[in-house]
Amino acid sequence: MTLFSGNKLNCIAVLILMAMLFFSCQDNYKRVGDEAQKQMYPRGVAHNFRLVRTKAQKDLDSEDSASSKVIAILTSSVGENYENLSFPHMTFPEGLQVDFFDDENRKSIIRADYGIVYSISNVIDLQGNVIIESHDGKKLETSQLYYDQDNEWIFTQEKFKYTNPEDGTVMDGEGMDFYKDLSLLKAHKTNGLMMIKEEADD
Repeated sequence: MTLFSGNKLNCIAVLILMAMLFFSCQDNYKRVGDEAQKQMYPRGVAHNFRLVRTKAQKDLDSEDSASSKVIAILTSSVGENYENLSFPHMTFPEGLQVDFFDDENRKSIIRADYGIVYSISNVIDLQGNVIIESHDGKKLETSQLYYDQDNEWIFTQEKFKYTNPEDGTVMDGEGMDFYKDLSLLKAHKTNGLMMIKEEADD
């Protein structure tokens, strides 16, 4: 009987010791910086994503059914939807392409390795090997730029290379904003060769 009681006491002592060890091993480490960020998971993931942006040809009444015009098409192999967050957005981790059309339906293209579309501001953040090719052959290359879809305006603070085969312009610089088809440019810092056409005298 004494033996049995001793074993029982030993078992209880071992259980208490294990419980103490378990509670003393709790993670009380205070995380800061990147570690403190909460993991975000997309509400949905779309493959072979395609988004068409249109505008009405004229102002519509409540019962009007006038046709609309395609002004931009965004395509990507993968689109991740984070519209459930306080700052809703979509990401395109495998790159994207935006085809946009002017009033004469001429197409220009933007390509990038990564993109984020912010739903509230309607701005696209394009990152990594960003290339814009206009319908008339102009080309801009940079590492990051922003496309404001509502105002059809594009801007970057990064280094860029701009070429225009029509007039032989080759320009490097840092920081630029411009209309979506590269028809109106405002460069901040530039160097390179720019050709300026002279008007013929009458």
